[in-house]
Amino acid sequence: MDLKQQGWSQRDIAEALGAAEETVSRWLARARGGGPEALFSRRSPGHPPKLTDERKRLIPDFLGHGPEAYGFRGEVWTCARVAQVIAEEFGVRYHKGHASRLLKELRWTPQVPITRALQRDEEAIERWRAAVWPELQARARRERRVLVFVDEAGFYLLPGLVRTYAPEGLTPVVHEWQTRDHLSVMGGVTPAGKVYTLARQESLSGLHTVEFLTHLRRVTGRRLLVIWDGSPIHRRAAVKEFVADTCGKVGLEALPGYAPDLNPAEGLWQHLKHVELRNVTCLDLEELHQEFHLAVGRVRQKPHLVQSFFAGAGLVSEKT
Repeated sequence: MDLKQQGWSQRDIAEALGAAEETVSRWLARARGGGPEALFSRRSPGHPPKLTDERKRLIPDFLGHGPEAYGFRGEVWTCARVAQVIAEEFGVRYHKGHASRLLKELRWTPQVPITRALQRDEEAIERWRAAVWPELQARARRERRVLVFVDEAGFYLLPGLVRTYAPEGLTPVVHEWQTRDHLSVMGGVTPAGKVYTLARQESLSGLHTVEFLTHLRRVTGRRLLVIWDGSPIHRRAAVKEFVADTCGKVGLEALPGYAPDLNPAEGLWQHLKHVELRNVTCLDLEELHQEFHLAVGRVRQKPHLVQSFFAGAGLVSEKT
């Protein structure tokens, strides 16, 4: 309207606003008939919502109490369950499809839950992060030790499938050799981004643990501070004897029970399985062994990636 009053033509106004000339013509006609207020946007008429905005804001609080508080089994929210909660709390019935749209509006999204053992001591785990971890870093610097997180994992011939593109209606097929044979791996990661591994085509034992610790001492050339969980192969007599024979050159520290998320090596395993080796199908353990070492080699070229596993575990490294 201001441009028209300044003498602009409808064509010039349309070009300036990026609109069609016919649209500008309709706008001006509407303004002549109803004044400037006629150009304001109006909410389209429709059925009044069943829930007010105020009531909608209460839903996250209800869901925050967990599904079992409403009589459901398991700590998982589904759209059908959310619809039942809304019916129970407000007496309003929604289809589960509308419950999905409502959750999206509330910024609740479908996610894969993280499993946690019931035996976990969350307070002990947080104390370990906040107090024990800084002490271990200080000890490693003071005693000139290499701090290494150690863990074990299994890599199977069955491929870790993700997604691939294919013609619509034609599901792609990845052929695999159906077997439970696997590669047993012991690995270690350091805050500096170093990665060390020992892979065997058999189940790991205490002797393999000794072999791996010996390898760590040789390649680092320094005393070690090893942090690991309470796996039986870490507690074998051969391991205790080896550590005693080092006369303090290998120090051991146990992680809290049921806390694999505290070990950055878990991040290494997840990256290898779901990124480096995704969709990789091997015919035998020899080929898997080769692919595994190639994948580890790629990770070793990215120390910043390994350091991100420490951040993912909530372990902040102090600057020296």
